[in-house]
Amino acid sequence: MSTPDLFHELWSPEVIENPFPLYARMRQAAPVARSHHPSVAGPIWVVCRYHAAVEFLKDNRFAKSKQKLGRESQRRYFRVSALKHLDQHMLSADPPMHTRLRSLVAQAFTARRVEALRPRITAIAEQLLDSVQQQDRVDLLDAFAFPLPITVIAELLGVPVEDQDRFREWTTTFLTPPKDGDVAPLRRMAQEFQAYLQEFLARRRAEPRDDLASAMIAAEEQGDRLSPVELMSMVFLLLVAGHETTVNLIGNGIWALLKHPEQLERLRAAPALLDSAVEEMLRYCGPVKHSTSRFTLEDTEFHGQHIPAGEMVVAGLVSANHDAEVFPEPERFDIARQPNRHIAFGSGIHFCLGAPLALLEAKLSFRLLLERLPQLRFAVEPSTLRWRDSLLIHGLERLPVTF
Repeated sequence: MSTPDLFHELWSPEVIENPFPLYARMRQAAPVARSHHPSVAGPIWVVCRYHAAVEFLKDNRFAKSKQKLGRESQRRYFRVSALKHLDQHMLSADPPMHTRLRSLVAQAFTARRVEALRPRITAIAEQLLDSVQQQDRVDLLDAFAFPLPITVIAELLGVPVEDQDRFREWTTTFLTPPKDGDVAPLRRMAQEFQAYLQEFLARRRAEPRDDLASAMIAAEEQGDRLSPVELMSMVFLLLVAGHETTVNLIGNGIWALLKHPEQLERLRAAPALLDSAVEEMLRYCGPVKHSTSRFTLEDTEFHGQHIPAGEMVVAGLVSANHDAEVFPEPERFDIARQPNRHIAFGSGIHFCLGAPLALLEAKLSFRLLLERLPQLRFAVEPSTLRWRDSLLIHGLERLPVTF
């Protein structure tokens, strides 16, 4: 017997601003909760307890590829056909396709290659802070948290950094649920992004450079190159995922520190706590609200729930990271928390490939922000800050600060 639809409010404006009380109710009710989102025609199952979420993320009964779904399920969950040219990437694939796609880009994110980016990331951050310090008040998302990671991933891919505002606009549209069922902005975004990537990749084919896009064009894995749609989809994924996680890790992390001034002072007094502080930011206010979607291919029993074939299931990452069975006093922000086995970057074969890069960018950012802005504080009443309406992302719309 499935849980009744008690959690429609999961997507309400009130819960978007503060989801934690509802997540606590959901965890208490059942490991898996059923809901509906107004922009999605089918139900969404949310795995909200920690151990169940870890199990779900490793369970191959839940498929990523929409190609395995029947026509009715595809109609309910995928209403913008233009996106099909941007979703043939590793986050939408199951093994063996996932294994093949991931292996083609994995070398760009090894610990050695990521560490080699440290001087460049530091230089970008220093330059951004030079500009910030010339002002009395800034939106830290606009002035620092967004341009840093988008510059890094754009340079890594070889995409023109000066196009970053277009990437931000397209990404925001992609990650924001359609209002009143209007998918026109999403369709327009897909067409514009696709046209942009086709032109960019055509230039790279004609004039290869020392960048990741050129490497993916040339790459061969057991004699099998990426198809044009796979290549475009992978660049799309890396551009979107390569900055969104870090933008919100930095923004949410600063928000948490400023909301808990005793922890901020603790970190200033003991900079060696930076590594554990970043891990606690990921647990306490992680940048990804829910995992990307999986689907049941047949009727499935999971933690006492009967999930019909062809329905969407996601892991509630933020909810799981506040599960008191794993994290004592989960609503307490503690920069020295140990152990801290959060799943902010997911788990299993789809664990975030860019996690080492996001961590390096975040740690360098927080170190420099605390060093160069010792009087950093909110420029507005914290209660007036608003969180983004997104199925996937947990992040602020803006973060005005002064220093």
